[in-house]
Amino acid sequence: MPFVSKIRRQTDYNSFPSSIPIVIDNGASYFRIGWAGETEPRVVFRNIVQRPRHKATGETVTIVGDQDPALMKYFDCTRSGPRSAFDSNVVYQFELMEYILDFAFDRLGANGSVINHPILITECVCNPVQSRSKMAELLFETYGVPAVAFGVDAAFSYKYNQLHGICKKDGIVLCPGFTTAHAIPFVDGEPVYKGSCRTNIGGYHVTEYLKQLLSLKYPFHSSRFTWEKAEELKLEHCYIAPDYAIEVRKFKEGTKEAEEKTRYWQLPWIPPPVEIPPSEEEIARKAAIREKQGQRLREMAEAKRSSKINEMENELQSLRFLVKQLDKVEEDDIPSFLSDTGYASRQELESTVSKVTQSLRKARGEPKEEPDESEENAESLAEKYPLMNVPDNMLTPEQLKDKRRQVFLKTTTEGRLRARQKRNEEELEKERRNQLEEERRRENPEFYLEEMRAQYKEVLERVEQKKRLKTNGSSTNGNNKSGGGVGRGERLSAAQRERMRLLTTAAFDRGKGEDTFGSRDEDWQLYKLMSKDHDEDDERPDSDEAMLARLSSRLQEIDPTFVLKAEGESGQASGEVPRARPLTEEDYKIVIGIERFRCPEILFHPNLVGIDQLGLDEMGGASIRRLPHGDDKELEERLTSSILMTGGCSLVPGMKERLESGIRMIRPCGSTIHVVRAMDPVLDAWRGASAFAADLNFLRNAFTKMDYYEKGEDWLRKYQIRFNNL
Repeated sequence: MPFVSKIRRQTDYNSFPSSIPIVIDNGASYFRIGWAGETEPRVVFRNIVQRPRHKATGETVTIVGDQDPALMKYFDCTRSGPRSAFDSNVVYQFELMEYILDFAFDRLGANGSVINHPILITECVCNPVQSRSKMAELLFETYGVPAVAFGVDAAFSYKYNQLHGICKKDGIVLCPGFTTAHAIPFVDGEPVYKGSCRTNIGGYHVTEYLKQLLSLKYPFHSSRFTWEKAEELKLEHCYIAPDYAIEVRKFKEGTKEAEEKTRYWQLPWIPPPVEIPPSEEEIARKAAIREKQGQRLREMAEAKRSSKINEMENELQSLRFLVKQLDKVEEDDIPSFLSDTGYASRQELESTVSKVTQSLRKARGEPKEEPDESEENAESLAEKYPLMNVPDNMLTPEQLKDKRRQVFLKTTTEGRLRARQKRNEEELEKERRNQLEEERRRENPEFYLEEMRAQYKEVLERVEQKKRLKTNGSSTNGNNKSGGGVGRGERLSAAQRERMRLLTTAAFDRGKGEDTFGSRDEDWQLYKLMSKDHDEDDERPDSDEAMLARLSSRLQEIDPTFVLKAEGESGQASGEVPRARPLTEEDYKIVIGIERFRCPEILFHPNLVGIDQLGLDEMGGASIRRLPHGDDKELEERLTSSILMTGGCSLVPGMKERLESGIRMIRPCGSTIHVVRAMDPVLDAWRGASAFAADLNFLRNAFTKMDYYEKGEDWLRKYQIRFNNL
């Protein structure tokens, strides 16, 4: 199996005889493996597994422990994150555990598939027999080890420090580890597991809490607060406050001591380029260029318009000539004459002449004429609508139907012509107004620009005021005395309020009796009233909004410094979320103040992160109360006079003083409290196990493969190491 690692492989595996045991400290954070009798483990790595694919070949590789940054760029890690074989502090993913053991034995130097050395492996306090059985099965069946022994890591650390005179035979070991914290009492040099105590909190939760606090405090830098970076900040800056409440008060009041304890982490920041406002000369130059470009576009448009007018004049002249020629042709020869011109009838030709005439008048800027119903068109109208002037009593039923249809068509045609003429007049008026404004701008550009800005500001305020009233309702009514929220009726339009009034009136008229709505004809008139639009003005486009759009486009043309305001930007009138401001250098300075002691405080108050369990200082008292020795005051004095701290979290500054003060609060007045820290809280567990496995009587505490097959799982349930051999 291919492994990717920066750990060098050992080469002296075959130089150790098979009688020397292999010692494994299988912690939830780090995996340590080495030879019995040595003072340092040979291989140490993080107890995690990741299995990405190679980007080029697609081959799956196994990454155990720390990743090599130089090699990770060749692998796709998006679908495979780091995974742990532990649930809390219990091994439950034995497929991952097999990858970890394969890697550990490979880096230790083992060449074959069989490990012919006895193994001493650590486990948690009161490890479930199922987990212990699966671990024994993995070691015996997969690796063929001759013997296996299990021991508690905190107990090995206590015995190792006892050998060096750090602690006594009677005492308590407190082990705040990676995911859990344990308290184990020792009586006469032997651990009393019935008096042990566990809390599901440890260094992992401290790091995760720090990561969450910093991410909430600086959400725009959340991607930088990785778990590894939070772990680094924890180890470098975190400490435990002697009194949490007093320490919090110092930071709340901003005392000098709090400022001295505050740490800063400056992220790389590149200042944005400074935008220099354009000078007056630059503005004038751009305005001149814009005016020149506009003049050129106007000249091009005028030339195009002149060319189009000439084309339409030539076309109209040819069409009129064709009409004159048609008047000279006899009636029988008209179809053959028109077939050569492409027109089907005289009416089509005259209609084309009328359309071209109207287009030409529009291009010249002249108003369109109403449909001429004078003597010129009398004959054509009589031909098109022959039944219009015939009395009804002289027509048959079929002719009456045709007459109604002709009246409808004539009325519709005249309505379209009037609407078209009105649009043309509006366009001409708009063009005339634009020409007047352009002349005013040329006469006094500065005054015209200031006038446009003032008008834009006034219209913008009116539009935003209308939006506020539409969203929040009027603040002058009696229902809004506090100026806060408004009723639903104030947010409805006039049409909606009228419909609500009709429904409410109908409901009250019926009373509380039987529902008889619809039994009378007048009831159905309610639907007609509700379908009417009582608030047509609300549905029409707002004239102020149209004017605002026109002023905005005009200012964008003539004012290079004009910036169009987004909706709701002026005072956030529409209630939208304000746009994020640009980040400054101060935003890239990470301030670590109260987080320094707030995060490790969860070891003593797990309820800060929602864990309703004992704190680290209360666990010592709970272990003493669980002892089967009753109220032995002398034993309790001996236990509290030798309290050993071990585990990675013991390295947090202030841990010893806080434990002493916390345990003193739960013990009787005058009790002897003495807390010491292990010589090396991280490696003493492996060193204690190494010293235990180096003893000649080690195999008496181990069980062989034959014992495993004969005695089975029940014997593993009762199995426990005895330290009287050490």
